[in-house]
Amino acid sequence: MRITEFTYQKSGTWNEERAEARSGMTFVFVLYGRCMYAVRDKKLVLDKGQYLLIPAGIPYYGRSVPTKIHEKFVLVFEPDGQTELPLLQAAETVCKRTGKFDLTADKLRLMHREWQDKQPYAGTLCAALLQELFVYLQREWGQAATKTGTTLLAEQMKAYIQDHYREHVTKEALGAHIERSPNYAATLFRKVTGQTISEFVHVTRIKTAVYMLRHSALTVTEIAEFIGYNDPSYFYRVFRRQTGLVPTDLVSDREDIRK
Repeated sequence: MRITEFTYQKSGTWNEERAEARSGMTFVFVLYGRCMYAVRDKKLVLDKGQYLLIPAGIPYYGRSVPTKIHEKFVLVFEPDGQTELPLLQAAETVCKRTGKFDLTADKLRLMHREWQDKQPYAGTLCAALLQELFVYLQREWGQAATKTGTTLLAEQMKAYIQDHYREHVTKEALGAHIERSPNYAATLFRKVTGQTISEFVHVTRIKTAVYMLRHSALTVTEIAEFIGYNDPSYFYRVFRRQTGLVPTDLVSDREDIRK
């Protein structure tokens, strides 16, 4: 495996057209926000936690979603011709959401640092880390094909929460989403995830808050309101219970992006 391009992109006005097909495969992983790709006249909207794998030889067009900032990693690479991973042998575009967001993001951040630092053998290390990442993604893909019906229903509910965590998520809404009764949805969710619906919503909100506190220019109150907490003091309590910190601890260390 050989990586030829590796970029981190953060933009609300990104626009790219690849009319001439690349010789290598393109891998996109969204860290935050939402963007759109059009591949062979099929529109694909990617948001946080989703990845896109475009085989070599396929042109595409991509752009930001209007008024939305997104962050992503984009790699172009040439896979080993001897690879046994079906993902790297795909003839068509693959677009999936991974349940291994933190693992994937951490691997890519480490690889990007190595790529930028240009230390000796950085290319070899990055290729090895990318190969390892694809093993995890391939295993996840294979396991998804053998999951039970109840697990799939739970994952449908988790995906719904990921899309609506800023709102008041109820068992009634989840029950309607999976076409089951509200009590069945709540019981199933707790059985499979080990968390109540409310607990999972709080965890999802706080993960977003941690990222925004470190990387956005918004105030603590603005972030609290954005993720669904209208009462800042309640946000502080939930945040401390989840992380052991207070929001201002992260604000003091955030990137200086106001300049």
